Amino acid sequence: MSATFPQPIILIGSDGMLGTAWRAVLDQMQVPYQCPTLAEFDLTDEESINRTITDEVQLVINCAAYTAVDKAEELEELATTINGEGVGKLAERCHDVEAKLVHYSTDYVFPGNADSPYLPTAERNPCNAYGRSKAVGEVLIEQSGCSYLTLRTSWLYAPWASNFVITIAKLAAERDELQVVNDQFGRPTSAQHLAQTSADMIYAGASGTYHVTDGGQCSWFDFATEIARLTDAKCTIKPCDSSQFPRPAVRPAYSVLDLTSTEKLVGQMTHWKENLSAVIAQLRKKETLPHE
Repeated sequence: MSATFPQPIILIGSDGMLGTAWRAVLDQMQVPYQCPTLAEFDLTDEESINRTITDEVQLVINCAAYTAVDKAEELEELATTINGEGVGKLAERCHDVEAKLVHYSTDYVFPGNADSPYLPTAERNPCNAYGRSKAVGEVLIEQSGCSYLTLRTSWLYAPWASNFVITIAKLAAERDELQVVNDQFGRPTSAQHLAQTSADMIYAGASGTYHVTDGGQCSWFDFATEIARLTDAKCTIKPCDSSQFPRPAVRPAYSVLDLTSTEKLVGQMTHWKENLSAVIAQLRKKETLPHE
């Protein structure tokens, strides 16, 4: 397999939730890759980008981003410097050395007021500062002229790092009752599923913008309820409205991403309940889940 995968490869953001999943995929494929450290690579520094993305590089996988959604409301300039302008500089460098750029974006580039899944071609109209910063990055990639694969995703989780699944699993073990919003709908995404599907799409020669998530859709309440069930928590999960938990950044009420073009290329996406079950099993094996 490795003979047909573009090489050399640079994996940016390799210590994050998605980057960790990507490392496992590349290791399993026995494909060599380089992971610049935070000290070695700065997405806001053009010299750093040029030094890292050398002429022989064929594939750049960018898992780095500013992801503090609520803080971005106060620090939008910083978020845009990283997620927007920095990504644009990275894309320009990829164009210069003729490397393909694989980049990740978000459901938050959409307003979240639709009543059917958002197509990859839907108009961008972000609902918050984080979404605006990611939208800038998307546009600059498109304008750079580089060969790119932008993959929008949503509700990312994994058996490592900080994410909704681990948080709910811990809280459900500690409390008798939890309230979780029932008026925001989307698609959860296993980081492992996202990394593997990304690799499949690279093999398939995909370029342009696609959506990759788990299959199915749910509310955060539905998601939390299934987490509690799979972890055998005694906690009662109760639905509530978003208005009961106001946050600095607006969250989309409906940000389900359309998967049709992705599934035509690489097959049906595994349902979120199946991927979640696999992640919970890994947490049990690692003894990460709380014990009663």
